[in-house]
Formats: sequence, structure tokens, C-alpha cells
Amino acid sequence: MFLPILFTISLLFSSSHAAVLDFCVADPSLPDGPAGFSCKKPAKVTVDDFVYHALGIPGNTSNLIKAAVTPAFAPQFPGVNGLGISLARLDLAVDGVVPIHTHPGGSEILFVVEGTICAGFISSSANTVYFKTLYKGDVMVFPQGLLHFQFNSGKTPALAIVGFNSPSPGLQLLDFALFANNLPSEIVEKVTFLDDAQVRKLKAVLGGTG
Repeated sequence: MFLPILFTISLLFSSSHAAVLDFCVADPSLPDGPAGFSCKKPAKVTVDDFVYHALGIPGNTSNLIKAAVTPAFAPQFPGVNGLGISLARLDLAVDGVVPIHTHPGGSEILFVVEGTICAGFISSSANTVYFKTLYKGDVMVFPQGLLHFQFNSGKTPALAIVGFNSPSPGLQLLDFALFANNLPSEIVEKVTFLDDAQVRKLKAVLGGTG
């Protein structure tokens, strides 16, 4: 019931990149580029390229952030390649969180199916924070490239379906970008104003080195 509604909304704010061709089903055997995947030969396209079943399966939230994202992007769902749209399923266990992150390749729209989710984003111009507690049936939009977050603010698991105006919106988690790689601690401390103990603690939690 909810997926067709969100899909229609996604279509309204998306722009088609397949205006010349009827479609451009992704061929994952070929390299992915800035314009997306190369098109599969029409003779090899089947109806299964336009159907995806994984969003009906709950994600595994047994992890550090108690959250799971099941994407329906071009690599998983070849039929969306070139159409300027994609979807994802977001499962949030109690206390689950999607840390501050950005999607450099697309805007996002989130529809709450079950539970209670606090979500927000930060503007790049005035550094203004826009956040709201969302309930079943609520929708919130997150402009392309802006830092944003979601977390379960209720006492039961939460579920949301997320739409993007890109078949490959990309993802960069701020915490992981800073603390889950080999960026030297002294540099992290310099650019974040955190002390050495805090940086080492976060690197240990997220698996970073340096």
C-alpha cells in the first residue's frame, strides 16, 4: 500500500535520465560511471529487472547503530538505472540511529510506516537545524547533499521507506568518515577540536587506525 504512494511521490520530484530510450536497465558486469551503469542489451532484459522483492524483508539491526538499510539502488535493482529514482528500507530497533550523514547524489524523502522517528537536517547556508518527531504516516524531505540524521525516538521498532531522486544517491556517514579509517589522530583532533582520548575512543569503537 505504502510503496506505490512513495514511488509516485518520488516520480514527481525526479527528473528522467532515460528520455531518449524507454529504459536503460543496468548491466552490473560493466563499470559504473558518473552517468550510471551502461545499459543491458534489450534482448537480455527480462521482467525481473523491473521487480525487486527485498524491501519486504526486515533488515538485521543487530549492530553498533541498531539500524539496517536495505537499498533498492541500481546495483540491486537494475530497472531504476537511468530513471532518476530509487528506494530503500530503513529498520530502526529501539535506540537505533542513522548517524549524521549525507547523500551527495540525490535528495531524500522518508515515509514512516511504523513507529516513531526523530529526523532532521542542517542547512549549509545559515547552519540552521530543522528536526521533527515523525509518526506513522508522516513524511519528511531532506535536500540533496545536506547533513541529516534519523533515530528511533519511540519504545518499539520503527520502519520507514525512503525514496531518492537518483538511482545511486551515494552515502557518507560523518562519524565513519572521521573515525573509521586511517586518518591520523592528530589531524582529527586538529580539525574537530576533540582531545586525544576522545578521538582514540571513537576510533576504537568504529574500527579506525592511526
